Amino acid sequence: MFMIGRHCVSVNSPLWRGRARPALLPMCVLLAVIGTTGGCKQDAPEKPSPEAAPAADKPVAMKTVGVSLLTQQHDFYKDLEGAMRAAAGERGLKLIIHSAEFDPARQTAQVEDFITQKVSAIVVCPCDSVGVVQIIKRAYAAGIPAFTADIAAAGGEVIAHIASDNVQGGRLAARTMAAHLDGKGEIVVIDHPEVASVQDRVRGFVEEIAKHPEIKIIDRPSAGGMRDKAYAVAENMLQSRPNLKGIFGINDDSALGALRAVGNRDVIIIGYDATPEAREAIRKGTALKADVVQYPDRIGRRTIEAVADHLEGKPVEKIIPIEVGIVDQASLSGGA
Repeated sequence: MFMIGRHCVSVNSPLWRGRARPALLPMCVLLAVIGTTGGCKQDAPEKPSPEAAPAADKPVAMKTVGVSLLTQQHDFYKDLEGAMRAAAGERGLKLIIHSAEFDPARQTAQVEDFITQKVSAIVVCPCDSVGVVQIIKRAYAAGIPAFTADIAAAGGEVIAHIASDNVQGGRLAARTMAAHLDGKGEIVVIDHPEVASVQDRVRGFVEEIAKHPEIKIIDRPSAGGMRDKAYAVAENMLQSRPNLKGIFGINDDSALGALRAVGNRDVIIIGYDATPEAREAIRKGTALKADVVQYPDRIGRRTIEAVADHLEGKPVEKIIPIEVGIVDQASLSGGA
């Protein structure tokens, strides 16, 4: 058989023999041009064109979410990121995850890149709660919904904020400190005031400690949430404040930095995060007596669930608090 357009002609046909063969050419051209139907059957049926396929059979494009983390170095953020990735897989979202490593300018550049890529949503764990506001506003102007996790922004249009109940955590830390000090003594807070979640922790701590008039907060130096800086801050406090009895570290790097400075001195340290290293120090009976425990895996999962719900048109709460707890030597004695 020889195919011409939708028509087939046998090579054994008289049209192909002798003088009849040239006569076929005009007919072939005519058939190809006008595309008439009929002729012999083809071996396989024609497949419908993609345009004819039902809409339900067409693949749905996966939505992309840009995430800018505070850091990827802390255990807390490693757990949070892992939970985000797991939840995104379950909800059919693609994540692009970057880390600002405490650099606000770097975080701004990351979010600007997400806006340029026209992602479906943006999640930010701010390095600077005030500094992040302008880039969140730019995302809103571009029609991209923004969410904050762990650390809140000090403004801007955010669909939801998902974080530990840090005011509650600060209160738990203060109660634990007061119990260890028998309600009296001089203490310091190793602070990080640029971060909204830390502001909440410190606010809860200060409000609760105020219920113990014989406990005095004598200073609130900042270490930026970094261990080496916390060590230097604590060392300076121990030298300049000989009656110092307690230190509240706003995260475990702050607490562990202070622990290195305190050594065997009779000073109580309360931390925040309950990282594996901090838990081990508590188990051993060091000056680090207790930690507020957060659940970063829950924060990560709830963040992605909130993003997915919003993108699916479902209502989302503006503030999604995640409860915290306290761990000490007694609670860790069973290997908790």
